Amino acid sequence: MDNIRRKTVKAILAEGQEGAGQLVDVKGWVRTRRGNKHVQFVALNDGSTINNLQIVFDLSKFTEDELKPITTGSSIHVQGELVASQGAGQSVEVQARELEVYGTAPGDYPLQKKGHTLEFLREKAHLRPRTNTFGAVLRIRHALAYAIHKFFNDKGFYYFHTPLITASDAEGAGAQFQVTTLPLEELPRTEDGKVDYSEDFFGKLACLTVSGQLEGELGATALGLIYTFGPTFRAENSNTPRHLSEFWMIEPEMAFYEIADNMDLAEEFIKYCINYALEHCADDIQFLNDHFDKELISRLKFVVENDFVRLPYTEGIEILEKSGKKFEFPVFWGVDLASEHERYLVEEHFKKPVILTDYPKEIKAFYMKLNDDGKTVRAMDVLFPKIGEIIGGSQREENYDKLKGRIEELGLSGMDWYLDTRKYGTVPHSGFGLGFERLVLFVTGMQNIRDVIPFPRYPKNCEY
Repeated sequence: MDNIRRKTVKAILAEGQEGAGQLVDVKGWVRTRRGNKHVQFVALNDGSTINNLQIVFDLSKFTEDELKPITTGSSIHVQGELVASQGAGQSVEVQARELEVYGTAPGDYPLQKKGHTLEFLREKAHLRPRTNTFGAVLRIRHALAYAIHKFFNDKGFYYFHTPLITASDAEGAGAQFQVTTLPLEELPRTEDGKVDYSEDFFGKLACLTVSGQLEGELGATALGLIYTFGPTFRAENSNTPRHLSEFWMIEPEMAFYEIADNMDLAEEFIKYCINYALEHCADDIQFLNDHFDKELISRLKFVVENDFVRLPYTEGIEILEKSGKKFEFPVFWGVDLASEHERYLVEEHFKKPVILTDYPKEIKAFYMKLNDDGKTVRAMDVLFPKIGEIIGGSQREENYDKLKGRIEELGLSGMDWYLDTRKYGTVPHSGFGLGFERLVLFVTGMQNIRDVIPFPRYPKNCEY
């Protein structure tokens, strides 16, 4: 092999016919091989793009034995001349001069040329990133993660790391995974028979976090504008296409932001992320649009091109009650809206994304600011077509006495540190949470949230 610097498939294809005539060095995995007794064509992909690079092997220069190891899934290193392609489907191809086979793939390689169901690929999660579909999803996932960091950095936010192991339950739901070093076969007990957590590693009950919000508020009351972006864990026994036991959350918290500021930021943020994906992942999104969801691109543009409707919960209930539509779940004031209700407001009534505000306090978290009516809180949920809620947030209760009363009313304990932010220099502040996988689900058009994270965790499944 000559000493030529390697180029990615993406870089070669982007240069196109302007690069014709040069010697190139390319490495990747074989997607397909076809041909006749005179010439063989190999579709090569290195993960840098949804598109393959065609490698042409002239059988007057390569023997059949040399090419025999080149099967679907094998990995190869090729040097050759980049030329304008004579066939349809690509502008350039490589006329191979040198070949090195890195790794063969025997006939039992699971990802053959034939199509595979997403259910089958879920069982092969260690190999599915090599498929066109999951390569596209994972590249889009990367682009969205980068866009999130860029958006907040450019707006003066600080990336704030909140703990993965915590003694607090931010949601008050109790669906947490416990973290312990106690011997489960012989747990230490107190005199009244309860588990003696003083013997545990942290000296108290500790769990994996369900949210970084409460600790994020501590950062916001010092740094002003912060955001978290990290894994969170929920031990709900939910085996649905919308739930994961381990997922990633983005949670900005902003000192001196009231609810209107919070809504403006959420709309700007989500539009920025979708625009970024449309601009930087055009080929991948087009592939998913063509093969999985013919309305994907139009739905993404629908979100970025429309102003979001601001709608009080009470008005939303009235619209749903007057709609004449028969919903599976009942509609009445005080109900926590189901996805079908949210999607009706977005897709059928307004035909725009909706930010629903001012929910009944009984169905929202303890930390949300109470409105003057004493019945509703300054909550906000961003509702999207097809997916329903994608962002949930609120203005936080900054009044010490009101927050303390709400904590006592719900019987929460160990919250003195949280109350200190209201005791010492309290300010109006707001924030929201975005489940990263729900954003990826929306941007890719995939139907199951297990297909937008490399290694999904859900009840009875913890492979790899």
